[in-house]
Amino acid sequence: MRKKVMSVLTAAAVALALTACGSSSSATTTGSGSAGASSAGSASSASAGNTSSASSGSAGAASSGDVIKIGTIAPNTGSLASFGESATNGANLAVKEINAAGGINGMQIEVTNKDDQSDPTECLNAFNSLVSSGINLIVGSVTSGCTSAITDSANEEEVCLISPSATADTITTEDDYIFRACYADSFQGAIAAAYASQSGYKSVGVVYCAADTYSKGLYDSFSAACQKYGVSIDAVESTASMDVQDYTNQFTSMVKAGVELVYCPYYYDVIGPYLVTQARAAGYKGIIMGADGYDGAAGYTVDGADLTAFNDVYWTNHYDPADTSEKVQSFVKAYEAEYNATPSSFAALAYDCVYMYKNAIERAGSADSSAVRDALADTSVTYDCVTGSFNLDESGTPVKGASIIAFTSDGSKVDTKLVDVVTKLPD
Repeated sequence: MRKKVMSVLTAAAVALALTACGSSSSATTTGSGSAGASSAGSASSASAGNTSSASSGSAGAASSGDVIKIGTIAPNTGSLASFGESATNGANLAVKEINAAGGINGMQIEVTNKDDQSDPTECLNAFNSLVSSGINLIVGSVTSGCTSAITDSANEEEVCLISPSATADTITTEDDYIFRACYADSFQGAIAAAYASQSGYKSVGVVYCAADTYSKGLYDSFSAACQKYGVSIDAVESTASMDVQDYTNQFTSMVKAGVELVYCPYYYDVIGPYLVTQARAAGYKGIIMGADGYDGAAGYTVDGADLTAFNDVYWTNHYDPADTSEKVQSFVKAYEAEYNATPSSFAALAYDCVYMYKNAIERAGSADSSAVRDALADTSVTYDCVTGSFNLDESGTPVKGASIIAFTSDGSKVDTKLVDVVTKLPD
């Protein structure tokens, strides 16, 4: 049975120093500090298998002498490399800041970055490589398909795993070593259905990949919520894989069905260059809506494409980098200074994962994976992070809100704007 607070969580647990993910419980409240604790030096690259020294702030996993080792697994190469690079950079930035501020309980963090190429088999290989090198605290992986390939092994090996962005509901269950910094698809898909209902759209369609854990999970949650909110799904089309490059037939069907909104849970690598522009070319003029996989699509378009096609495209996401809160802007400024890029939600979530580990290690007084797991399993703890303030539920999933983002374009480029922040689903 999952233990909420083990004996290892002694009454003398170390109080949290200023962190980006502070925590509070019914007994104590701790502060949270600036995300931009240090801007000197450069973070390590996101290359596969990269290990940096503790002093530079890039590398590692379990506790070894005066070093705490943490591993990351992400798709740093392949079709979803943008997600992987962002997540790895976010984690490395957090490590650099923590080390510059004195580390955790006086120990520096060493982080080892592994590439899973967005392939479940490679993800398992990366996991085994980290564990064989003595790493028992891991941030990863990024996608639901890859993360689901390592959850059983993590539990068997008693390796603590925090995924920044694996949203499939099945990723986390009670009584295990698996946690995440993101909300689950049952919430994300329902937000899209609630938005359709509240916007007055009564007839909608879906284009999704039945063979993909992420896409199928979002379709299922969207479909169930549509039934709850009185929205009729009048057309459903699917693809055999997530990397299909021609969506003309699917959207021709949507046009014939006369639907007002089409839910399309895919990743940026098809949304940007293919799906949106092909939907418009097929004559579909209504709303296209998706999920966090759209993050990055604005910079992944085809030269010469009609970028006004991206108007009326909406998606749910974990945070908005334009949020004016001090915590978000401190993180954004630190990330931009380090990497000369605006951080995506994947960067923010991975950054939060590292600070969640810091929080748990300090409360446990140990970097032992079982002690850290028990600290993370304490549902009374509130994490005050870049992507929101939240508690983890019994399964290890945050109870948090989401942003609804829209693409906008004047034809010369694609921008984003915040449409709404949803903290609770309607009854």
